Amino acid sequence: MDIEIDNGSGFCFGVTTAIHKAEEELDKTGHLFCLGDIVHNSNEVERLKHKGLVTITHEQLQQLHDVKVLLRAHGEPPETYETARRNNIEIIDATCPVVLQLQRRIRKSYNEHKDEALPQIIIYGKRGHAEVNGLVGQTEGSAIVIESLAEIDKIDFDRDIYLYSQTTKSLQGFKTIVEEIKHRIGSDVEFFSFDTICRSVANRIPQIRAFASRHELVLFVCGKKSSNGRNLFNECIDANPNSHLISNENDIDPHWLEGINSVGICGATSTPRWLMTQVKEHILSSKC
Repeated sequence: MDIEIDNGSGFCFGVTTAIHKAEEELDKTGHLFCLGDIVHNSNEVERLKHKGLVTITHEQLQQLHDVKVLLRAHGEPPETYETARRNNIEIIDATCPVVLQLQRRIRKSYNEHKDEALPQIIIYGKRGHAEVNGLVGQTEGSAIVIESLAEIDKIDFDRDIYLYSQTTKSLQGFKTIVEEIKHRIGSDVEFFSFDTICRSVANRIPQIRAFASRHELVLFVCGKKSSNGRNLFNECIDANPNSHLISNENDIDPHWLEGINSVGICGATSTPRWLMTQVKEHILSSKC
């Protein structure tokens, strides 16, 4: 059986940097708090937990004082930094540079119009996602989040619109939103759209579709909380209907492998390389 691990799969730059910063501190002190799961992959979270990484909630952050806390790649709203300042918490900031730049752009748009008729700041993203919470926070909670074209009626098409996107959303989905807004705005409305989708994520789509098409069976490895993972898996299954979403090697049904000569293993930007390798080794050792 030919088993190939997709070279393009695995941690993106932002996640790699966050994990490196966490491991650097853990190697020195053996203990570090992280605000939320450092990555949307329970296997990697568990690995770092054994090294001393303690995942906390925003409520728990309020109770901490005089400690170090890692902020993951997704980014945080301004109030998180204010809590840290008030409680003398040292922040290890691992916010992805792409997300950080997006936060600054949204904050600039908001502040420039704060003392006048504020335009609608629209964020195309997943409601409640950590990154989106951080983006909405730049507008003191006033930004409108739309998850899909089905929610476009939340927008007032008679008011000026500034449209941004969560960095990991579908590029095609964003373009569809833009075209629909253009079609529906009033003649006197100003509409500005900013394609803020991370290209290292967007470029994964054609690459992973090509990878999925090359194999008889595709095993897509990712955590259940990964928004990026669900989007990429949908691309996989569209390119190859014989694709399966798994969290780790324990999710593999041996029947999937019967009569299969070619297996492709791939994953999300939150999937560690070691986990995909573990899946491959499991298949080889079980002699499927």
